[in-house]
Amino acid sequence: MAAFISCTNEKAIPDYAAYPDNVGKIMITKCAVPGCHTDKSKGAAGGLSLESWDKLFEGGRNSVAVIPYRSDYSTLHYYVNTFPDLGVTLTPTMPYNRDNLSREEVLLIRDWINNGAPNRDGFVKFSDNPNRKKVYVTNQGCDVVTVFDLESLTPMRYINVGNSAGVESPHNIKVSPDGQYWYVISTGGNSMQKFKTSDDSFVGEAILGLRNWNTLAIAPNGQKAFAIDWSANGDIAEINLNTLSVTHNLGFNNPHGSAFNSTGTILYVTLQNSSEILKIPIDDFSMFETINLYTAPPSSALLPHEIIFTPDGSKYFVTCQGTGNTAVRVFNTANDSLMNVIPLGELPSEFAISTTTNYLFVTCTDDVSTFPGKTGSVAVIDYTTNTLVTSLYTGHQPHGISLDENKKMVFVANRNATNDGPAPHHIGECAGRNGYVTFIDMNTLTMVKNEGGSVKKVEVSVDPYAVAVRP
Repeated sequence: MAAFISCTNEKAIPDYAAYPDNVGKIMITKCAVPGCHTDKSKGAAGGLSLESWDKLFEGGRNSVAVIPYRSDYSTLHYYVNTFPDLGVTLTPTMPYNRDNLSREEVLLIRDWINNGAPNRDGFVKFSDNPNRKKVYVTNQGCDVVTVFDLESLTPMRYINVGNSAGVESPHNIKVSPDGQYWYVISTGGNSMQKFKTSDDSFVGEAILGLRNWNTLAIAPNGQKAFAIDWSANGDIAEINLNTLSVTHNLGFNNPHGSAFNSTGTILYVTLQNSSEILKIPIDDFSMFETINLYTAPPSSALLPHEIIFTPDGSKYFVTCQGTGNTAVRVFNTANDSLMNVIPLGELPSEFAISTTTNYLFVTCTDDVSTFPGKTGSVAVIDYTTNTLVTSLYTGHQPHGISLDENKKMVFVANRNATNDGPAPHHIGECAGRNGYVTFIDMNTLTMVKNEGGSVKKVEVSVDPYAVAVRP
């Protein structure tokens, strides 16, 4: 719910429109009233109509107003609540220019949301399809994962992650090759956690130990994963995804990015503080090779961050963040030889690669060169010609990125962590600045827009960092 103008003389439908009666009485008589949250006047009310339960879940311009089971992430509760002991309170208080809701009414709304915000028949939104396509976004500042419904591009759930009271900073998230599970690791946590994609319920966790866990690579057969610890005496922990047992491989120099070759027999790992990567046979870590990322020694370290293979496995790409060397470097898998260097803006970070087009998408988180006065860009590379096609401004400090081939959509998590970024629409339960997710149309290589022509951006929680898609 957002800032509003004064009401007009239009008339909302005077019924409870699939809301439970006690909730509907509040919504229809106090919220979906002339000039406020109706279909006709929603343009001046944050784009949010409350004329019916179904309209509620279409959300507004910034995001959805209600997350089932989570009043602590529902802006509807924030704006009607005037009692600090009941959670976040925001202004302008709703209903706008009318009497505040009573404590009993606020509790009714809060408890209804925490019970799933069901409709009159008891149905909870997004609970009807265990095969639903989803997008997962980690929020480092809050230890939650935002779950989007892929079809409507709206947040549908917030899932707590981590196993301690402190902030663990969920850093990397991956969906299993069969689409049945998602896995998350945290830089301040001690485990890899496993959840079902059907209902996002917790399955179990592999205890890794408290280290700086940064990336996670899942073998193509879905049986093993490797968690990478970005430390001076770094661990590359092998995890059996069925039993969640762990084997530790210590002694690597600041490993960070990770990816499997096409057969799943070799794990490639970037050494973030150097100009090298590792090539590791997963059946025998002692047989690893070190590969230089240059033909002539650079004047300063290349700082390789992330790595990805082309769909046919013939080439791989490495983001390099070193001063004066911000680029994507392209290598021939057959002999690990350098094929090309593609200069990019500051801090090239994460990849998403398409199997149905020739596009490789690269987030450049701190790029201030490509779009003067703005921070961040997403580079689009043709991976068949190893050339830059275009760059897009997707939002402030883009980092995590993933895509869906069927919807032809790219999903970008914009961290918005620094104060020079756009002011968040609201605050929540966690300290810090909310970030947001934006969307690239792969067919046109343009940003997806709202009905009014503005770039569609959906606010999430604090410091959205990594993205994964359940196709």
